[in-house]
Amino acid sequence: MSRPDRPHDETLIALMRDDPAFAAELLSAALAEAQQPGGREALLTTLRCYAEAKGMSAIAQETGLSRESLYRALSARGNPTLKTLLAVLKALGLRLGVDRSEKSTAAA
Repeated sequence: MSRPDRPHDETLIALMRDDPAFAAELLSAALAEAQQPGGREALLTTLRCYAEAKGMSAIAQETGLSRESLYRALSARGNPTLKTLLAVLKALGLRLGVDRSEKSTAAA
């Protein structure tokens, strides 16, 4: 289990490294909440942690982006392009999904 004094991101990275299904579910939940206040930052942080769990150097090599560019794009203040986002997701073995929002479901 994790140490009580271990930083949040470090603990999250270790959990994601040990359980890829957990990582994918967490990322899916973060994506679902991305339009909520603080959601975009949480999504990027979760995506960065998953990339770190898989190995940022390996992700950089597979995407053709530098590690520095990845860290910048996936920081809480980052604003990755769609091309970067899709490349990172592909390198992680994931793909982007779309669901109807509750608002559009209620209107239908």
